[in-house]
Amino acid sequence: MSSLTVRGVSKAFGGLTVLDGVDLAVEDGSTLALLGPSGSGKSTLLRIVAGLDQPDAGSVHLDDDDVTHRPAHRRGVGVVFQDQALFPHLDVAGNVGFGLRMAGVDRRERSVRVRDALDVVGLSGYEHRDPATLSGGEAQRVALARALAPRPAVVLLDEPLAALDQLLRERLLVELRSLFDDLDVTVVAVTHDPTEAAALGDRIAVLLDGRIAQVGAPGAVIAAPASAEVAGLVGQRNVFDGRVVEGGVETSLGLLAVDPAGHAGPVALLVPPSAVVPTPDGPLRGRVRGLLYRSGTPVAIVAGVGPRDDPDRMSPTDGPTLDVLAEPGWVVGDEVTLRIHAASVHLMVR
Repeated sequence: MSSLTVRGVSKAFGGLTVLDGVDLAVEDGSTLALLGPSGSGKSTLLRIVAGLDQPDAGSVHLDDDDVTHRPAHRRGVGVVFQDQALFPHLDVAGNVGFGLRMAGVDRRERSVRVRDALDVVGLSGYEHRDPATLSGGEAQRVALARALAPRPAVVLLDEPLAALDQLLRERLLVELRSLFDDLDVTVVAVTHDPTEAAALGDRIAVLLDGRIAQVGAPGAVIAAPASAEVAGLVGQRNVFDGRVVEGGVETSLGLLAVDPAGHAGPVALLVPPSAVVPTPDGPLRGRVRGLLYRSGTPVAIVAGVGPRDDPDRMSPTDGPTLDVLAEPGWVVGDEVTLRIHAASVHLMVR
């Protein structure tokens, strides 16, 4: 195991800047989820850490060792790619032991390490299986065993679960997190999925437009995003423009008695669904346009939200839309009245 530090890493392709002075630190034995949309530079950063690409500027360190210009095969970093890239002409043992064989590890030692790596990922006895007979989850675990067999200092995962169906992804998320905790290995997992990032990472680093926009514990990043852009990336939908005025923040939902907390002028507001309280005497009203279930929780899409005393704000296209924790018995088309708990509203930079 080693700590990983990235200092001032920049990279451009064809004059287009992909990474712009990225600084990042991953503690020894911890898991960092690197979250970002397509094109944000996260896979490029992973390839630079792995030694598959060179930065235009900056450096990569394992503990206190500068490995920026060290070849990938001498860096002590294991990589698991999205497509697993298992060799179809080799059995499972051959795939897991491939890197060891290329490194000149003798057959007896290879056999021990392959067996140990397969045991770690829960695939003992799979040594002679044909990769074509494996399920998607089994193939992904074989790819992980292959990365672990050389006993790397750091393991890098590039969208490792993106090709799997939802139920299998959810099961493997739990298995992978438990595995990383048991191994006490340093991991960087790249993903565009905030649920995956929160499940895997001790911390989340948000990469936007080639720069780190926020780093923190999953709960902190999701509940208190640094900007409207970060809020959208972590799946927060109730984000509104506002302006700090006397008495609170003026928004399309009306004046909210929100503490400006040092902000002035234009701001963005995050209104968590849990902060929207259905109540008969609520000052806002809207109409239920849809009902969804997110992770088993019923969520109502309430459209045309506005002051209840304004008779012209009931069209689904007239006024903002809010995600609200649905009350039992709500059906599409119901008119509902709401109150926003101002203390739960989070202000951000716009």
